[in-house]
Amino acid sequence: MLTRIDHIGIACFDLDTTVEFYRATYGFEVFHSEINEEQGVREAMLRINGTSDGGASYLQLLEPTREDSAVGKWLAKNGEGVHHIAFGTADVDGDAADIRGKGVRVLYDEPRTGSMGSRITFLHPKDCHGVLTELVTSNPEH
Repeated sequence: MLTRIDHIGIACFDLDTTVEFYRATYGFEVFHSEINEEQGVREAMLRINGTSDGGASYLQLLEPTREDSAVGKWLAKNGEGVHHIAFGTADVDGDAADIRGKGVRVLYDEPRTGSMGSRITFLHPKDCHGVLTELVTSNPEH
């Protein structure tokens, strides 16, 4: 069962400049940053609040590390802005299978490693009314 909005992913050309905007404008601070080589992104997670299920809600700022990454291609086509929405779940495998059974295309056969050691998969935007949707099971160590 989906339990929360885990994060909103925002694609940007310059991570440092975008982080500074969110810090100066809204007071959001970087909770975690990393480079995800598999996804081809450098990212910063800005923690917005905690949630009753022990998770949190974040803004995820994404700068591509290479032009051929999914975020790099998306930025070239669309420019900066909201890239995806992610829902938190205790069971990404089970929820992905359930959603697949309802006719929605799940983009990964097996969940991959996401931010902060989470397990993730994506749902095809054409099956989700134009919204790239991510399912996230958080790493309990974070």
